[in-house]
Amino acid sequence: MSKKRFVPANFQIELPYDRLIRRETPEGEDVVPLDVVFVGAGPAGLSGAIELARLIQQDNEKGEGLGDVQIGVLEKAAHLGGHNLSGSVVNPIGFRTLFPEMKDKDFPFRRPVTKEKVYLLTEKGSMRLPTPPTMKNHGHYIGSICEMVRWLGQQAEGLGVNIFTSFPVESLLVQDERVIGVRTTAAGLLRDGQPGPQHMPATDITAQVTVLSEGTRGTLTQAYNNWQNINSEYPQIYALGVKEIWKVKKAPEEIIHTLGWPLKDAFGGSFLYPLANDLVALGLVAGLDYREHNLDVHHALQKMKQHPLFAPILAGGEVVEWGAKTIPEGGYHAIGERLHGDGLVVLGDAAGLVNVPALKGIHFAMLSGILAARSIFAALKAKDTSRTQLKSYDQMLRSSSLWTDLYKVRHMRHAFKEGFYTGGIKAGLMTLTGGSFPGVKGPQMEDAEEWREVAPAQEKLGLSKVDAVYLSGNKTRDDIPQHLTVGKDIPEDVADFYTHMCPAGVYERQGDQLVINAPNCVDCKATDVVGPRWQPREGGSGPDYKTM
Repeated sequence: MSKKRFVPANFQIELPYDRLIRRETPEGEDVVPLDVVFVGAGPAGLSGAIELARLIQQDNEKGEGLGDVQIGVLEKAAHLGGHNLSGSVVNPIGFRTLFPEMKDKDFPFRRPVTKEKVYLLTEKGSMRLPTPPTMKNHGHYIGSICEMVRWLGQQAEGLGVNIFTSFPVESLLVQDERVIGVRTTAAGLLRDGQPGPQHMPATDITAQVTVLSEGTRGTLTQAYNNWQNINSEYPQIYALGVKEIWKVKKAPEEIIHTLGWPLKDAFGGSFLYPLANDLVALGLVAGLDYREHNLDVHHALQKMKQHPLFAPILAGGEVVEWGAKTIPEGGYHAIGERLHGDGLVVLGDAAGLVNVPALKGIHFAMLSGILAARSIFAALKAKDTSRTQLKSYDQMLRSSSLWTDLYKVRHMRHAFKEGFYTGGIKAGLMTLTGGSFPGVKGPQMEDAEEWREVAPAQEKLGLSKVDAVYLSGNKTRDDIPQHLTVGKDIPEDVADFYTHMCPAGVYERQGDQLVINAPNCVDCKATDVVGPRWQPREGGSGPDYKTM
């Protein structure tokens, strides 16, 4: 007897592109004029703003500069770093490139990587594996992404960059084929969308160049690519990572990565990084093309904490912070055919610049911001911010070491679509041949287009999703308007899929009804990949990470 299957894409609606791309001319005294606006204050956006401010400052000091150039960075979180989550073993090349006058000891890192171990887990045991070349971290540092972002923000403000927290962006403002700025998301609306006592209307911000540094699964990036018909050879695919910070009695000296259990056929693995002598980051990552309809990454992590490899480390400790985020995993072939346009460039995770086998994206984000800044500076000097002029960003990016690194591992993630062990063999061969053998055959699909198989119920244990959301520092009002758009007539099995997929307990099945607890959302974007579509909500909503 065949098992029941469904395809999530059949129940997913499109983004409201007419609201995301606005053909309106900003008018009135409330319009905020900037020269360059960065949407998102992560490593990519802040690095770009810092590099651009420095180039302008240095040019002005020579006596023939651009003068006063207004650079703004818009961040949807209430505080810098509040929405930034990462495993955070960092290649320092991004910091070294941005601050060549500094030493590694000056950067906001926790400690260098001195030892590392990789294990293949079974349900009750583990086997030590040789560390794959892509996962060797000698010369890299363990760090807190929140602390890095806050530090970068301080450097940016010291250079005169305007940073606006609690300002998410709702749409791009365009004229003809050109992006001319952005419209922020209104705040203080009630559940029915009507203005409440704390209402603040949306603000239009104009700019010569708009920089999309909005991070993973960027809504504006999706809308822009759809509007401009920008495609990629493969569709972008994603993983979901769930992470906890633990206060422990004694942290191990080494960083730990694992493969195998508790994931079955899903691509992914876990990590444990010592942030301090008594503090560790523990997480589990799973590709969102998994087959079991009720795979639950959050509960799989709870199960994993009881494994003999991790239980002794966590014994007598307590979890102090929790978070979740998606990761773009499509790699080289899933990057858009262009990352620039008239008055616009795209950076970092929004562009899909992540090296999945190496588990690295922070330095790619920073380097993309630096290169974008150099292109924008040249465009401002030339008084030409057209697509033709900003093409230099793409050219620099595609001739950089970043691009070379992505090309070498261009097929590795897709090899695992044939299963864990087959993928492991192929990935080994690709490592030896620089990615040239074996290639990847057959059409590639988005995560939502992959079929799911209805599986038996699984045990739930450990930290509940409600308690997890509390540990994320969630700041969302209970009466905020709905920001998740669900398709019509969702069957029970698909509703079950949503409830397990979401790590924050946003979706619940109550009888035949799918109930949406929107204030629980921590903006991980997993829902936007395979289920209800996500859109920005009022500034300051969502998690408020401190150490993640």
